[in-house]
Amino acid sequence: MDNYWNLKASSDSVTIESLSKELNIDTILATLLVSRGITTYDDAKEFFRPNLRNLHNPFLMKDMERAVERLNKAIRRNERILVYGDYDVDGTTSVALVYSYLKQIYPNVDYYIPDRYLEGYGISEQGIDFAAKTGCRLVIALDCGIKAIKKIDYARKLGVEFIICDHHTPGDILPHAVACLDPKRDDCKYPDKNLSGCGVGFKFMLAFCRRNNFPEEPLFNYLDLVAVSIASDIVPIIGENRILAAFGLKRLNSSPRLGLKSIINIAHIEDKELIINDIVFKIGPRINAAGRIESGREAVELLISENESFASLLSTNINEFNETRKDLDSRITQEALDIISRSEELQNRNTTVLFDPTWHKGVIGIVASRLTETYYRPTIILTESNGLATGSARSVDGFELYKAIEACSDLLENFGGHAYAAGMSLKVENVPLFSERFEKIVSETIHPEQLIAKTDIDVELEFNQITPKFYRILKQFAPFGPGNMKPVFVTCNVMDFGSSKLVGKDRSHLKLELISRHSGTIVKGVGFSLGNHIKRIKKNEPFDICYTIEENDFLGKKSLQLMVREIRF
Repeated sequence: MDNYWNLKASSDSVTIESLSKELNIDTILATLLVSRGITTYDDAKEFFRPNLRNLHNPFLMKDMERAVERLNKAIRRNERILVYGDYDVDGTTSVALVYSYLKQIYPNVDYYIPDRYLEGYGISEQGIDFAAKTGCRLVIALDCGIKAIKKIDYARKLGVEFIICDHHTPGDILPHAVACLDPKRDDCKYPDKNLSGCGVGFKFMLAFCRRNNFPEEPLFNYLDLVAVSIASDIVPIIGENRILAAFGLKRLNSSPRLGLKSIINIAHIEDKELIINDIVFKIGPRINAAGRIESGREAVELLISENESFASLLSTNINEFNETRKDLDSRITQEALDIISRSEELQNRNTTVLFDPTWHKGVIGIVASRLTETYYRPTIILTESNGLATGSARSVDGFELYKAIEACSDLLENFGGHAYAAGMSLKVENVPLFSERFEKIVSETIHPEQLIAKTDIDVELEFNQITPKFYRILKQFAPFGPGNMKPVFVTCNVMDFGSSKLVGKDRSHLKLELISRHSGTIVKGVGFSLGNHIKRIKKNEPFDICYTIEENDFLGKKSLQLMVREIRF
């Protein structure tokens, strides 16, 4: 399936020209800035020079005063505190941050990660029972809890109070917790709605710091964990997240905590400057694998470890979990694709809803993502767990999946998530009816163009514009991620300069040497999985390419090259 190439419009030529002169940069770079909402010198300064001083006051978040007051009260009374978090990357990094920071100040603290298979997502009765039995009067719940109304009521009956730090979309009614910290609350005036769960936990600890006049620098040492959560949870890397990710990456590259360093070593990325993509594809999946295959508690043990040999052992275990996860992911994805290929009715739908009680619960979210990439439509993958059909949902760009699922809530036991990713459980007998209802709602509300995969292209570029100075400034647009994706360029009418060839074990990739018919400039590039185009390229047919610009470091010699994403003849 060919993607639609969407060349973004840059109509504000006056602002672009003005910014270009003010910053002494070319209009291409000014165009990229304006498209990101950066229109003045001060905007650009804040964008290119992230500063921790620009973080919002944490007390702007609804209930923050109450949360800090209750935490201080617990410490004054020497109450036992339980730090509770979800089993994914965001949850485990959140627990590692809050637990480790509090432990330095106050010894009477423990942590808890629910079992994905025995307890399921979020706050569980087993977790509350554990808190009560171990004498924990206060639970700090991270990356979960904003919809746990019945569970919080159950906890109150046992004398256990909760502070909830979440970033998921709340329901109409909030739990009766001491405090519900969630920037997505309708009544929360906090300026940035895009924090990760770990980001909310960080802001809570920052408020705790400031109320008690503690130095903030020790807390900033945990920003490597916040950066890992931001990248892995795919939250927008704009506003506060950009600042937190930038400083977290600095920490990750200079002096990461022992657990993260062990993962970096076992992933063989220790000899490079780490970027967001390294977290997304190398670090995050390994942390996630613990909760998917075994227990998220093992991930926390690694992230808080201060013993090098123990951290090395745990990272080896987690790497093995990741290998198992990849095998399961590959097998189940193929089974799901086979089911669709055998059914004309499933192929012609606007949604994918598949249920198989034997599929591994730990990878169904990944499988949902894979199928969304293949068929480009809202997708839900379900398996059976604890007598219920349990699933993960993924959406396509621009379509709010959460609202469509919410419209089916009478068929669900519970659900939660974001606009583009969600989880749910329902009775097995309700799966067929849910599938039909979900298809009907999506079909009635989705725009046809939202079902066509598109490649967003920032601007058209000529090869002679790709200079060392251009790339030096372009690098400063990082960290890249949702809301600030790595710029994608298009160059039209290029041709093989003579040495383009197939490479790779299966000769499916392209090593390119191209010349622009407009500028006469020659550049080198790589095109992964684009080897099927080699015959037409070697026939000297002109073609268009869309690409990002990377720095290739070969034997210490650095050069610019194009990472070609797509080719059009």
